[in-house]
Amino acid sequence: MENTALFFAALCLLSSAALVSSVDNFSVEGRVYCDTCRAGFETNVTEYISGATVKVECRHFATGKVEHVNEGVTDSTGHYKISIADDHEQEICEVVLVGSSLANCKDVENGRDRAEVLLASESGIAGNTRHANSLGFLRDEPLPYCAKLLQEYYGLGEQES
Repeated sequence: MENTALFFAALCLLSSAALVSSVDNFSVEGRVYCDTCRAGFETNVTEYISGATVKVECRHFATGKVEHVNEGVTDSTGHYKISIADDHEQEICEVVLVGSSLANCKDVENGRDRAEVLLASESGIAGNTRHANSLGFLRDEPLPYCAKLLQEYYGLGEQES
């Protein structure tokens, strides 16, 4: 009986240690797109960029000094996943666009060039995966059918009876 109690106590201790150490390792995920209509948001003709580069950058709250940087590259669906070690409770962390792999879609879309992520274990957020808002580049010239598409989005193409 005594050996069983010791076994369960050891098991509980190991489980809690594993839980604590896994919380301090984060995964930041998101997508990078090409705004093919230069609309300022994702549409049904948005192209997700393979091979785009993003970085997670953490700056200290008080000093503004960059404390941590880690880069990642998007896969064939425009999705990235960047592993971040340690807790960054004293820092403001953002995912930032670095570069596009598309020659005709390299302009950074203001307001869609960065997304803040909370990388603190005591944040009240369950788990260690953080999902960032999509980040976007602007296509050099909008696709030919974008004007019609945006009219439909805003209801300007409908006729009143």
